[in-house]
Amino acid sequence: MNKKLLAMTTLAGALLSGCATQSINGYSAFQAVDLNPQVKSGKLVQKTQNFFVINDSSSSTGITYLGSPDYKGTKLDVEKDILNKFNKSIPSIPLSSGLLSFGFGSCLGWHNTQLNQPLQSYNPAGFNTGIASLTCSSGGTPLADAIVESNKDLSTATGNIALIILSDGRDEMPANHAAEALKAQYGDRLCIYTVWVGNDSDTIGQASLQQLSSIGACGLSTDAASLSTAPGMSDFVTKVFFKEGKPVPAPAPVPAPQPKCTDAPKGAIVDKDGCWSFHGVLFDFDSDKIKSAFTPAIQNAIEVLKLNPGLTIEIQGHTDGRGTVAYNQKLSERRALTIKNELVKQGVDPKRLSTIGYGKSEPVESNDTDEGRAYNRRVVYRRTDK
Repeated sequence: MNKKLLAMTTLAGALLSGCATQSINGYSAFQAVDLNPQVKSGKLVQKTQNFFVINDSSSSTGITYLGSPDYKGTKLDVEKDILNKFNKSIPSIPLSSGLLSFGFGSCLGWHNTQLNQPLQSYNPAGFNTGIASLTCSSGGTPLADAIVESNKDLSTATGNIALIILSDGRDEMPANHAAEALKAQYGDRLCIYTVWVGNDSDTIGQASLQQLSSIGACGLSTDAASLSTAPGMSDFVTKVFFKEGKPVPAPAPVPAPQPKCTDAPKGAIVDKDGCWSFHGVLFDFDSDKIKSAFTPAIQNAIEVLKLNPGLTIEIQGHTDGRGTVAYNQKLSERRALTIKNELVKQGVDPKRLSTIGYGKSEPVESNDTDEGRAYNRRVVYRRTDK
């Protein structure tokens, strides 16, 4: 037997016997791009509700990966590293996920495929457990069988599906027919994404994976090197799960309330509306008597008139809503006059003061509550020098 035939026979025997290469289970340092702000703002809108990973665990993935210095170990190690980065880059959105590996031999229980994680509600820790279960590579490359087998889980999925295949593409049998059948079954709900994890000698496999993505029509084909960085992985995750949306505009700032009165003189005590006023219990119901508690308010008016020698004011009286219009008109006039008399008594020139009553015609609070009525029993000063 010549050396070439011997080598081929030895390789075939290894594939059939399922000789296994163990994974080192190590991941490179990785800080994912946070996509959550873009999701919350509405810039990214979720389009995919399920993702199902088909991972190549055949003997060829036990070969050292040489495609990028950003990765170390075998192709299987690189596949796991990619899945780890993918897992860390998915933002907080509702998803279902699953993981299936293909190959043969001891690593897959002497079956062509192994369901490492059935389709279930996605969470990062749970999916990480599925990644860790990819412990070794062995056997041939029955990708077509894996695509057919995935249908058992995908049949329970609701919403859109991303089928993600990681492989070096070195198929023993073409998987195109299996992909076409799956696409025919799910139509626009299914998109196929392939990630080529291969060396220079595997370029034919890269072309095979690109054909599978084309069958999916709405997916894409990429490679391990493109997903080695946080921006590269973020771009992949975005294309798998989202479509572009319109960001929700930030709420317009609420303008500060403008005061109703803007001409209060220097030193005046104003109310919440910026008005130089007396409110509330200054007058009891049906009363025009000034309570002693409001002596400081009277003193403030005297000080303001002293600070502003040219100031003249109109003293406006108001009532709450109880009683007749005619009665409240007279009551409001008496209240205004009471304040004028007190100011004159304390030395203010009466020529600087005038009075008017508005009755119950201009409430500033509801007359349906005790608090509102008390606030409406008021006196307001209006400048007449401007």
